[in-house]
Amino acid sequence: MRAAIGDKIVVRGHRVGEADRDAVILDVEGPDGGPPYRVRWNDDGHEGVYFPGEDAVVEHYPATVDPK
Repeated sequence: MRAAIGDKIVVRGHRVGEADRDAVILDVEGPDGGPPYRVRWNDDGHEGVYFPGEDAVVEHYPATVDPK
């Protein structure tokens, strides 16, 4: 798994009817975009270090360029 700051981690619900959970990646602590990631969960604002499992996917977002 590879990610960049600003990408989103989505953890799929484990049971029928269970909602997905997502977090924005604040920092990439592993080499070459690998885990662990420092994230902020969107449902409760909690920040922490996350080691993704098989139920997680990364949604990549294009880097934004500072217009300055």
